[in-house]
Amino acid sequence: MKKVLLVYPEFPISFWGLQHAIEFIGKKANMPPLGLLTIAGMLPKDRYELKLVDMNVTSLRSEHISWADFVLTSSQIAQQKSLRSVIAECNLSGVPVVVGGPLATSYHDDIEGVDHFVLGEGEEIFPEFLADFENGNAKKIYRASRLPEMSKAVSPRFDLLDLNAYRSMAAQFSRGCPFDCEFCEITNLFGKIPRTKSNEQMLDDFEILFDIGWRGPIFLVDDNFIGNKANALRLLSAIADWQKEKNYPFSFYTEASMTLAELEPLLDSMVEARLTSVFLGIESPNPDTLKKLNKNQNTKKNEDDYLHNAVKTIQKKGIMVAGGFILGLDGDGPEIFDTQINFIKDTGIAIAVVGLLTVVRGTDLYNRLEREGRLIRESICDNMDANLNYIPELDKQNLIKGYKHVLKELYDPTLSNYFKRCLAQFKNMESVKYDSIHIGKTEVLAIMISFKRQILSKQGYAYLKFLLRTILQYPKMLKYAFEMAIVGYHLQKHAEHILLNCKDIQNDK
Repeated sequence: MKKVLLVYPEFPISFWGLQHAIEFIGKKANMPPLGLLTIAGMLPKDRYELKLVDMNVTSLRSEHISWADFVLTSSQIAQQKSLRSVIAECNLSGVPVVVGGPLATSYHDDIEGVDHFVLGEGEEIFPEFLADFENGNAKKIYRASRLPEMSKAVSPRFDLLDLNAYRSMAAQFSRGCPFDCEFCEITNLFGKIPRTKSNEQMLDDFEILFDIGWRGPIFLVDDNFIGNKANALRLLSAIADWQKEKNYPFSFYTEASMTLAELEPLLDSMVEARLTSVFLGIESPNPDTLKKLNKNQNTKKNEDDYLHNAVKTIQKKGIMVAGGFILGLDGDGPEIFDTQINFIKDTGIAIAVVGLLTVVRGTDLYNRLEREGRLIRESICDNMDANLNYIPELDKQNLIKGYKHVLKELYDPTLSNYFKRCLAQFKNMESVKYDSIHIGKTEVLAIMISFKRQILSKQGYAYLKFLLRTILQYPKMLKYAFEMAIVGYHLQKHAEHILLNCKDIQNDK
């Protein structure tokens, strides 16, 4: 049997990673490497022995690599520094390394030391690579020539995981997005026509997770879960029935477009399926800027408050809203910083992921700025500094100053503004149908650590006030209150690190 080592490179500290919070609940990483687990599911069990090293959970050691006949690895752009170290270790040990994933698909020309690239979606091209490798005539580069039907997708090898290491599991329903936002690479990678799995495929994945003992949150990793509205509604109905039959072992969260607010049947089905929160790419409250980005789904003719009303509509159904915001967009003037702050406060979006624009290869924005001579360098997607890879319309120094101002307001050391947004969101969610007050051993541990860390810190007064108001006014939300407090701890620490590392930009050469 061939021995295959699957390696997932380390992520830098980020909003999504929750690195400062997961230790509160005794975990090591936020979620597992779903893409790599899916590729693992395509390796025949009778011919391949597999081991997984998720470098976000454990260190990669030389004996791991020397055990293997070849190493498979996949990464996103933000993981490129760690990926290069993995490749170097493989080269040093003389073990072939096979690289795929979004980073390699867009930037393989910039990655050295790789024996084989498998580019694009694995279902289409990985079997061809595998057959050639087994026959001893594998090529340097394999690239999928078309987008596969999701019916070809296999169940991920969740059995390779240490479930206790992760805060959340992950599953994928669809690929592709019908929208073509200028700054986004999704349509370039996965197409404009959303492809979905069947209900049976998804429920099979959930059954596997249930049978191996997972209980808790699952991230539906789709870039736009409602890209195919009819199929999303079909799936949610099936999940609701499955959840009821199993006594609701999971909760779900996902990403969607703002058009969700106009789809009441979908919202109601989300609630029934126990989909508790959704991430929305809001980007900017400025309709003119959104139109320049070709993000017309975030605007509505003759309705200036469309975004504000849409967020409130989703919250009123009992679904939490997290939001993504971008600073440095063409069309936004110096007023954008306070406008962003006010919008986030007014809508009660507690988890507001605010970042400087990054221009990624393969996007329409990249091509436009290249034509305009405004690209400076390739993106490394490092959100810990302010080294822009493009020339913004706003003065660079003012952009960085404004970015710092936004972070300081949203995630001040006391978290006072953050907790106010949490309470505002709870108020908007008063129609939540299910009681979240059940607290198990994991939650008890998290609460104990949270009390120790947060009460005896600058956050102490605002923290206690927040919990007390939740108990008195929104008792159904108590479990969420503790979760939000812990997430807030991470967000504040992360914002603090950005502010320390966010050097004022000097003139680029």
